Amino acid sequence: QTRSLLGVFEEDAAAISNYINQLFQAMHRIYDAQNELSAATHLTSKLLKEYEKQRFPLGGDDEVMTSTLQQFAKVIDEASTCILLSTQLADAMMFPITQFKERDLKEILTLKEVFQIASNDHDAAITRYGRLSKRRENEKIKAEVTEDVYTSRKKQHQTMMHYFCALNTLQYKKKIAMLEPLLGYMQAQISFFKMGSENLTEQLEEFLTNIGTSVQNVRREMECEVENMQQTIEDLEVASDPLYLPDPDTTKFPVHRNLTRKAGYLNARNKTGLVSSSWERQFYFTQGGNLMSQARGDVAGGLVMDIDNCSVMAVDCEDRRYCFQITSFDGKKSSILQAESKKDYEEWICTINNISKQIYLSENPEEIAARVNQSALEAVTPSPSFQQRHESMRPTVQSRPPAARTSSTGSLGSESAALSALSLDSLVAPDTPIQFDIISPVSEDLPGQAKSSGQLGRRTNPFGESGGSKSETEDSILHQLFIVRFLGSMEVKSDESPDVVYETMRQILAARAIHNIFRMTESHLLVTCDCLKLIDPQTQVTRLRFPLPNVVLYATHQENKRLFGFVLRTSGGRVESRQTSVCYIFESNNEGEKICDSVGLAKQIAFHAELDRKATEKQKEIDRVKEKQQKELNKQKQIEKDLEEQSRLIAASSRSNQSSGEGQFVVLSSSQSEDSDLGDDGKKKRESE
Repeated sequence: QTRSLLGVFEEDAAAISNYINQLFQAMHRIYDAQNELSAATHLTSKLLKEYEKQRFPLGGDDEVMTSTLQQFAKVIDEASTCILLSTQLADAMMFPITQFKERDLKEILTLKEVFQIASNDHDAAITRYGRLSKRRENEKIKAEVTEDVYTSRKKQHQTMMHYFCALNTLQYKKKIAMLEPLLGYMQAQISFFKMGSENLTEQLEEFLTNIGTSVQNVRREMECEVENMQQTIEDLEVASDPLYLPDPDTTKFPVHRNLTRKAGYLNARNKTGLVSSSWERQFYFTQGGNLMSQARGDVAGGLVMDIDNCSVMAVDCEDRRYCFQITSFDGKKSSILQAESKKDYEEWICTINNISKQIYLSENPEEIAARVNQSALEAVTPSPSFQQRHESMRPTVQSRPPAARTSSTGSLGSESAALSALSLDSLVAPDTPIQFDIISPVSEDLPGQAKSSGQLGRRTNPFGESGGSKSETEDSILHQLFIVRFLGSMEVKSDESPDVVYETMRQILAARAIHNIFRMTESHLLVTCDCLKLIDPQTQVTRLRFPLPNVVLYATHQENKRLFGFVLRTSGGRVESRQTSVCYIFESNNEGEKICDSVGLAKQIAFHAELDRKATEKQKEIDRVKEKQQKELNKQKQIEKDLEEQSRLIAASSRSNQSSGEGQFVVLSSSQSEDSDLGDDGKKKRESE
C-alpha cells in the first residue's frame, strides 16, 4: 500500500513538473521577445483554460483553482492585445516560477534518488544479516551487522519521511508557483501600462487583491502543515526505534500463533545448479488457501503453492537461521523459505499450519455435499490447477460405502441418500447415473454402449473425418474454437428452463468432490452453423458431434462464468419409445458467456439459413410448376397447329380428288373403246397397269 501510494505521489509530481515546465516556457516567451508578447500571452491563457482538463492524481480544490485560472485567462486575453514589455516581468513573474522549477522540483528528484539509495543500502544490510551463521556465531560480526541494519533502516525511514514531506509540500508549492507569477504579471501590467485605468477596472483590482490574500493564506497553511509533519516525523522516529532491529525482542512483541493470514518479506531458496543455490527476497502473503509472492516492481502477486493440507517444518539449510520448508499435499512441490526474525519465523509456521488444518471433517453426506459444492462453485480454476483445487476440498470421510450405481462406461451415480436431498425431481430424473468421461470412438463397439452412443451424438472415424463432414464444416460460415474441459453429463427431465443446467452443475460438482474424481478431459469445442464438435487437441480427431438443432438449451453459471452447459435432445435412452434430454457440463477459461453467445449466433444463422433454404425450394417448386405449365401449353399449341395442318391437307386432298375424278371419266371412256379393240389381252394389261 505504501509503494502504491508513493507511486501516486510521484506520478502527481511528474504531472506538476510537466505542467510547470509548459507554464514556465510560456511566461519566458513573454519576457524574452517583445514581438512575441501577444502570442505568448495567448498561449498562457490557453494553458490556464486547459487546467480543468489536466488530471492530477491529488487534485484537491481543483474547482476553485479552475475558476480562478479561468478568470486570469480572460484578463490575460484582454491584455495580450497590447504588444508592450515591462521590465518588472523578470522579478515579478519569472523569478517565482524559476525558483520553483530549479529548487523545489530538483529537491524532489534529489530526495527520490537519496531514498532509492537508502532502500538499496537497507536491502544490502538485510542480505548480510540473513547470511549470519547459526553454528559459528561471532558476537563482534553479529553486532556490526546488526548495527548496519539498524543504521540503514533508520536512514531509510528518515529519508522516506522527508521525501513524503516534500511530496506533500509540493501540493502547496504548486499553487504558489502558479499563482505568484500570474499575480506578478498582472501587477507589472498595471504599473507599466498607462492605459491601466481604462482596461483594468476596480473590480479586477479587487479580484487581484483577493488572489494575493489567498496566496498568503496558502503559504501560512503550508507552513503550519510543514510544522505538523515535522512533529509527526519526530514522534514516528521515537516510536519506531525498536522496529529498526531485524530481530526484535519477543517479550515486547509477542508471537501470534492463531493467525490465518500472514504477509511479509521472506528469502526464498532457488537452485542454480546441482549443488549451488541462490536466495531471493520477495514479499509473500496468504490468500484463499494459497501462498502468493510478489517481486519488487510487479503489479500483482503470483501463485507459489496451494497450502491446503500441506506440511510445514523447520529445516537447517546452508547454515542460515529461521529457515522452514513447505511441502504440498502430494509431495511433488516444496519451497524453502527464510524469515527475517524469530517472531516472523514462528508466526509463518503457525499460520500455514492453521490454514492446512481447515479441512472437512463432517460425517454427514448432505453437509459434505453442500459445503463441497459451494466451495467448488467458488474455486473452480482453469487447468492444470483444477485438480489441485479439488484435492484441497476433498472431504476426509472414513469407511464410506462404495457407490451404489455405476454406468457401463465407468460413470458413477451418487448415493441415493445424499443426492435425493440435493436434486430437484422436477428437473433431474431420479436414479440417473452421472457420466464423467468422454467415450472415445475406439470404444464404440464395446458391449452395453449402444444407448450411450445415441446420447453422446454421432461419432466419427478415429483416423480422421469423412469427406462429407469435412465439406460440411468447410461450408459453414461460422467457425469458433474454444478450449473446454468436460465435467460430466446426466439425463434430465426438463429442457425448458436454465435451472436445469444450474442444478446439473451443482450435482456434478458435488459428486466429483464426494467420489474424489479430479481427472478431466480437455478438448477443443468447435462451434459451427451445423453442429458442435469436441475435437482432440493432439490428434485433431472429432470425439463427439452434437447436431445444432438438437441443442435446445444452453446457459452459464450465474456466479462462476467459467462453467457452462447445454441440453441435447436425443431420440433414445432408457425408454426407447420417447425422446430423452441429456445435459452436458463443461469448464472453460473464462469464456462461458462467449461460448453461449457463439452457440446462440450459430442457431440464428442456421435458422435464417433454413428459412432461406425453404424459400429457395419453394421458389424452385414454383419455377418447376410454371415450366411444366409452359410445356403443356406449348404441347397444346403444337397439337392445335398439327390439327390445323392436317385439316388443311385433308381439304386440299379432297379438292384434288374431285378434279381427278372428272378426268378419269374421259380416260376410262377412251380406254374402254381401246379395250374393246385390244381384246382380252389388252384388258388384263390395262388392269395390271
